[in-house]
Amino acid sequence: MTLPVLLSPEAEADLDEAASWYERQSDSLGVELVLEVRASLERIGSHPEAYLEVRAGVRRAQLRRFPYGLFFRIRAEKIDVIGMFHERRSPRIWQRRIRES
Repeated sequence: MTLPVLLSPEAEADLDEAASWYERQSDSLGVELVLEVRASLERIGSHPEAYLEVRAGVRRAQLRRFPYGLFFRIRAEKIDVIGMFHERRSPRIWQRRIRES
């Protein structure tokens, strides 16, 4: 059973910021990032428990081509993506967001 995957407003902002940055680096690279995220969201929706739990109730899906992770929670009837973070950023950033959400 595939669950719907919903991005929080913060996760959407993370994606927009990263896509804009990549687009400034090279034409269509931002679009490629968005496509990679969409593919990852489909995989998460199909098999959410396949991803490691990095905190109690929070899992991370690493993007295949870009150095980002999608952090999410499995709920009863949906999956909430709480953020998309670059792997070199301090883990305190996503941990803070987990506490706030």
